[in-house]
Amino acid sequence: MSDRNFVATVLLCFFLGSLGAHRFYVGKIGTGILMFFTLGGLGIWTLIDLIMIIVGKFTDKDGHLIKS
Repeated sequence: MSDRNFVATVLLCFFLGSLGAHRFYVGKIGTGILMFFTLGGLGIWTLIDLIMIIVGKFTDKDGHLIKS
């Protein structure tokens, strides 16, 4: 289990996901920068990440699951 907060990750993804804020929060800096410049893959990548976070399959930079 990750030490990152589940609710904070969901909210960052929902409100600032197209800028990659949730990826910066969990330590995935490289993909956060990529999301920032592509606007979250025009929203598609952001939607996929949001779904993965909600179902508990999203991981932090160390591979630990972020769960509620």
